[in-house]
Amino acid sequence: MYEGEIAIGPVHPTMLEPHRLRLFIEDEVIKDAELTIGVNHRGIERLMEGLPVEKANILTEKICGICSHIHVWNSVRVVERGCNIEVPERANYIRVIIEELERLHSHTILFGHAFEVLGHETMSMRAFMLREPIMQTLFDISGSRVHYSCPIIGGIRPRCNIKDSQIPTILERLERFEEKLKKFIERTLNDPMLVLRMKNIGVLDRKTAAKYHAVGPTARGSGIKSDMRKMGYVEEYDPFEFEEVLFDDGDVLSRIAVRFYECFESIKILRQALKALPQLPEKIYNGDYELHAFKPIDCYNEAQRGQVYHSYGLDSEGRVMHSKVRTPTATNLAAMEEILKGYHVTDVELIIASCDPCFTCTDRLIITKEYIK
Repeated sequence: MYEGEIAIGPVHPTMLEPHRLRLFIEDEVIKDAELTIGVNHRGIERLMEGLPVEKANILTEKICGICSHIHVWNSVRVVERGCNIEVPERANYIRVIIEELERLHSHTILFGHAFEVLGHETMSMRAFMLREPIMQTLFDISGSRVHYSCPIIGGIRPRCNIKDSQIPTILERLERFEEKLKKFIERTLNDPMLVLRMKNIGVLDRKTAAKYHAVGPTARGSGIKSDMRKMGYVEEYDPFEFEEVLFDDGDVLSRIAVRFYECFESIKILRQALKALPQLPEKIYNGDYELHAFKPIDCYNEAQRGQVYHSYGLDSEGRVMHSKVRTPTATNLAAMEEILKGYHVTDVELIIASCDPCFTCTDRLIITKEYIK
């Protein structure tokens, strides 16, 4: 029997973000794993310290290119809560619309990468083609496909105000997207080769998911309710009806399936918000506020990958102090290490990809001290 170690990373062709993975194996079965990040630390939390809060909020959008909106939105919510700033209803609706469009494009990226890891390039390309109308819609609303810069303190930017004339086009795109997504899912679940590569692979049982505090679709694929939108942390979602998608098997297929069916719930939210928008007042910004000092407060939201957390306070000059950001991947890292054990080396990157990690926006500084005698 061969016992040894395989090192992967920090660059791997199927994972676009840097990570270092050490696999301790017997023959080709994984007995233990160590997943580390730290290659792409950018010091955003430290850079936010002392900045005027308006500039700091702009900086949070640069934490991630895939989930840019959720970061700036949640960061803006911190100061709005701390200074008791009322946000117009229409602005909240449009913030939700941008977030659910972002959730659709993020989930379809995951489908594309997962099928790329599986070696099924046709399905991977279909996933990216499926995503394209969503990206076009985000561009039509905000003027950008990546950083939309929609939320600002007290509301949203005027260029992101959705016109009534845009709504029919967006609804039509969503209908076509839904039809194509149904065919995509049917094609996936009826393909024995794809299902066999995902079924009973990388199983994260409910107990282990709870032990390591898994969040988002990673937790919901193991039957754990974890949607911050349904738990009362994001009151902006209270007007909308939607379901929390849960699967109990905890394997790669379950985690992928959670995202499949969450897309339909996002479409459900988008339809409700878009149809209600013409009846809402036109006001999108409340500039009648004053910034004042407050101690750091916590603010949670449901990003595409799960629970996202922002916390900071303001000094008397409106500058940020004690900034903290925690992304969903930060709490899913330990679960990813655990579920690799007992599986074949060839399943490693698929198992990690099924948790949809965002290593770059999770990266934090690691300080190693070497004491010389």
